[in-house]
Amino acid sequence: MIRSVLHSRPRTVLAFSAILIAIIALIDWRVELNATLGFLYLFPMVLLGTTLNGPALIAAALACTFASDRLDPFSGETEMARDALIFMTLATTGMLSLGITRVYRRESESLERLRKEAAARRAAEDQLEFLVESSPAAVMTMTADGEILLANPAAHRLLGVASGLLPGHRITRYVPALGSIPSVGDTTRIFRTEMQTRGQRESGEIFLADVFFSTYSTPAGPRLAALIIDGSEHFREREEASLQQLLVGSRILVAAVSHEVRNVCGAIGMVHENLARNGRLQGDHDFEALGSLVQTLSKIASLELKQSVGAVETHSADLHDVLTDLRIVLEPYCEESETELRWTIPEKLPLVQADRHSLLQVLLNVTKNSLRALESVTHREIHISVVAESDAVSIAIIDSGPGIPPGQKLFQPLQRGADATGLGLYLSRAFMRSFRGDLRHDPSVRGCCFILELVALAGHEDKSSVENENGIKQSEHSSPVA
Repeated sequence: MIRSVLHSRPRTVLAFSAILIAIIALIDWRVELNATLGFLYLFPMVLLGTTLNGPALIAAALACTFASDRLDPFSGETEMARDALIFMTLATTGMLSLGITRVYRRESESLERLRKEAAARRAAEDQLEFLVESSPAAVMTMTADGEILLANPAAHRLLGVASGLLPGHRITRYVPALGSIPSVGDTTRIFRTEMQTRGQRESGEIFLADVFFSTYSTPAGPRLAALIIDGSEHFREREEASLQQLLVGSRILVAAVSHEVRNVCGAIGMVHENLARNGRLQGDHDFEALGSLVQTLSKIASLELKQSVGAVETHSADLHDVLTDLRIVLEPYCEESETELRWTIPEKLPLVQADRHSLLQVLLNVTKNSLRALESVTHREIHISVVAESDAVSIAIIDSGPGIPPGQKLFQPLQRGADATGLGLYLSRAFMRSFRGDLRHDPSVRGCCFILELVALAGHEDKSSVENENGIKQSEHSSPVA
């Protein structure tokens, strides 16, 4: 009854209270007793306390006291005392009802808010539990001493343990590096980082583990949460790709060097023939041996060149993907050196004949050279633009540096004053020529300008490209640019 009144609409309560007051007034008027019936107004005052505020309750108590005084009058000696007592009783009852109502409603709102928070928490916990249970990565929580508290099914599969048996084991048995991480109880530093280490399955099989972990504290003590991924397959693929890239680069280098050796051998052979034609050294055994050595070296160079060139395989490459990868690698260096990086890329580009990784290496080598050249200037800018024609694509890399000094021989290895071995531009041009392209320097452009020329593959235009906010086109299957 009381709960239904508290949850009723204010108009309904006021109407019911008014009817009840009217009935009590009628009874007080019609029934003659030696005692007052004013105490009956307590019930409507209780009801009004659930709806009205303090001043309104005082007014209602005065109205009920006035009605009781007029409808059931007492003698003059006790009338004032009776009215004061009735008024105080009614007003106190109404204010008490008001206070209880406010407390009840406040508690009801708090309970409702707690119920909603509990429901939201349960929903979040259910979602988190579903995410952890269905995650393909191993997720585990551990105590400060490495005891596993929670492990999802992927963790059991990764470590080769039967379902549900990992809790209670020590993580150092499977990933020893996690046992050496200081907990929040040992140091004030909180760890939220990643590492690559070796892990061991229950069977003793070793695998490469990519571990993302964090330390945190709970009322029950410090904890360690870890997400572990088996990186063995990625490691194998990366190493195989690096080996293949090394072999391709070695073949190209051997081909380029063999070509240079063959040219030198040809020049020496011509000098040998001229000397032999004069007849001055005819019959000299050392002279004849020199001719044999030159011929043998020329044959070896020709053989190596033929084998190396024939072994190189070229593929089609999407320039949007290559330039996107270049930007991902290059932008941090430009931000660090305060170099402005500009792009001018047409909306549609054809596929080009190139090896993706080799082309990216050439672009990185040329742009890194530009960054080194810009260290000595105040205005630092690199502009990368692409021009596409029907059968060719040109990539121009222009920087605002001092340019190439006159008389310097480019694309030659082991130059005096060059960084490292001076093979950068030499190998870059060799890479470009290996897939029928070229790398050249344009001295007519202010600053320094290198142009990469590529063969376009007819009928292989990338139609799924879209333009990002910086003007680089990106295919639907390419990695996004941050």
